[in-house]
Amino acid sequence: MINRQNLSLIKTNKGHDLASLSDRSPVLLVFLRHFGCVFCKASMLDISRKRKEFEAEGVKIVLVHMADFDTADTYFKDFGIQDLEQISDPECKYYAAFGLVKGSFSQLFGLKTWMRGFEIAATEQMLPARTRIGDGLQMPGIFMIRHAEIIGSFIHNSVADKPDYQSFIAVCHIH
Repeated sequence: MINRQNLSLIKTNKGHDLASLSDRSPVLLVFLRHFGCVFCKASMLDISRKRKEFEAEGVKIVLVHMADFDTADTYFKDFGIQDLEQISDPECKYYAAFGLVKGSFSQLFGLKTWMRGFEIAATEQMLPARTRIGDGLQMPGIFMIRHAEIIGSFIHNSVADKPDYQSFIAVCHIH
């Protein structure tokens, strides 16, 4: 179970803990898939496009990934988000603590996954990379945290699911 004590133990690359960050402002915690994944790339692109909206609402974006910080920075630079705070979780212990599981065959390779993958390739010219940095079975998710409490979440049923970021901005006005 996620609580203040747990969140105070989770530190970003800048030395801040999630509990303290969430006391200052709402935190959008984005758990990414492995860096070779086209859906991970699409998520980073979405975050880069929505970043100004979140920041205008006072939301702090924190990215969680399964690589080391230097490797992550090389991927984040491609999307102009290398300055966002990040958490390295190669063992996926934070993923598990937030209830993010390993995907089933249909969640990872189902028809919906293929269709959205082709859509991303066609519209954004993004393809999966041959190199996979992280656990290819790990499912992603996003959470809005305020005062060390989860006030919104989106847990993917398929790696192809796309969160409604506008609803995450709206939940900040409710709490």
